[in-house]
Amino acid sequence: MRRIVALILLALSFALPQQANAENAVADFYRGRSVNLIVGYSAGGGYDAWARVLARHMGKHIPGNPAIVVQNMPGAGSLKAANYLFNVAPKDGTTFGIFSRGMVMEPLIGGAGTQYDSTKFNWLGSGTNEDSVFVIWHTSPVKTWADMLAKTFTVGGEGSGSDPDVYALLLRNAFDVKLRLISGYPGSAEIALALERGEVDARTSWSWSSLKAQRPDWVRDKKVSLPVQLNLTRGAELQDVPAITEFAKDERQRQMLKLVVSRQAMARPFAAPPGIPDDRKLALRKAFDDTMKDPGFLVEMKARGMEVNPVSGADLDKLVAELYATPPAVVAETRKAIGGQ
Repeated sequence: MRRIVALILLALSFALPQQANAENAVADFYRGRSVNLIVGYSAGGGYDAWARVLARHMGKHIPGNPAIVVQNMPGAGSLKAANYLFNVAPKDGTTFGIFSRGMVMEPLIGGAGTQYDSTKFNWLGSGTNEDSVFVIWHTSPVKTWADMLAKTFTVGGEGSGSDPDVYALLLRNAFDVKLRLISGYPGSAEIALALERGEVDARTSWSWSSLKAQRPDWVRDKKVSLPVQLNLTRGAELQDVPAITEFAKDERQRQMLKLVVSRQAMARPFAAPPGIPDDRKLALRKAFDDTMKDPGFLVEMKARGMEVNPVSGADLDKLVAELYATPPAVVAETRKAIGGQ
């Protein structure tokens, strides 16, 4: 027993200094630096709000305590930001970002303009998983799923690969929903204004937590109707709103929905470029996880009405790998459905 204890102490005597040296090296690198947090959307939307609150708290959890500076990079539903992070951003741990959860699957089921491999991003984690709802402005004659199948109406989109566009094309081409997609809005804030101005009737996918936080009067005053939620099952707060899977006519449609709707599990994904040093990747992942438990962060998120239900970077790795292992026939059918115009 004494010999075993001695061996354990000896091993610890080697491991602890090595761990300390690694932490010191990371702290030395980040001390006095700024870290850029790239947001793939314009200011004012849900992704931007998440990034800005995170930026105010995460730096103190990174060794060396760097300042985190938010930079908006809207374009093509956040495709511009995803391409930038993968190909252009420094690969030294001084840049990470957030883009549409839909961008994760774009190389597989979309592909237009993608210049990245989702399986090679360094996923730091997601702030929450999300329930998503189909939102129709109260002045529209379309109110229900039956109306959506019978009456032509317009929906606002953000660009190829973004949730509003992907869901719009899937619903139109696989479910015969009579919608017309008007794409190119920089983000949620602009689509919200378009709804209020009557430019469009609806948005196909809006995170329930963001809708409640950013437009509470819309929900309270019934300025919008919610005919369907874009989830595999009904969300806890949306038990009276049918899930899209309830309208699937056959197994083919159910498989297609699973491939697309599973992205809700990584609702607010933060990723660093590929190729950053392992010690800094681990430091950023740990800092993200620690921020999700930070009392100050949680207080601010609660005050803003924003939900925190984190998903770890390791779990995102597993989810991305699982989705990219989807049978080719299902992938091809889904790609065809969301590739139409």
